[in-house]
Amino acid sequence: QVQLAESGGGLVQPGGSLRLSCAASGNIFSIYAMGWYFQAPGKQRDMVAAITDGGDTNYTDSVKGRFTISRDNAKNTVYLQMSSLKPEDTAVNYCAADILTTNWARDDYWGQGTQVTVSS
Repeated sequence: QVQLAESGGGLVQPGGSLRLSCAASGNIFSIYAMGWYFQAPGKQRDMVAAITDGGDTNYTDSVKGRFTISRDNAKNTVYLQMSSLKPEDTAVNYCAADILTTNWARDDYWGQGTQVTVSS
């Protein structure tokens, strides 16, 4: 069993910054990739940023230059540094991970989500 725990969400004014964290725990053998998916009210859940175990990153166009994803492999933790936040960034943000467990099963896992609200 694997669990993902997100933290760092909250209320911020436009132009402000937040850092999200996601720590994976449980029966982990290896994490191939971790990422963040944002879901705004009434909209689909979309990938915002992802990073592989080797450090390769991908971002959706709307956050390029504003968000930075990073990871600490030793801690099984991924971070999302968000700057120049806009009201349209308001969403529930979910951590996701592609994990090989200790019983050799490779699956995707999801956190419970953390709310980010950008408003004046």
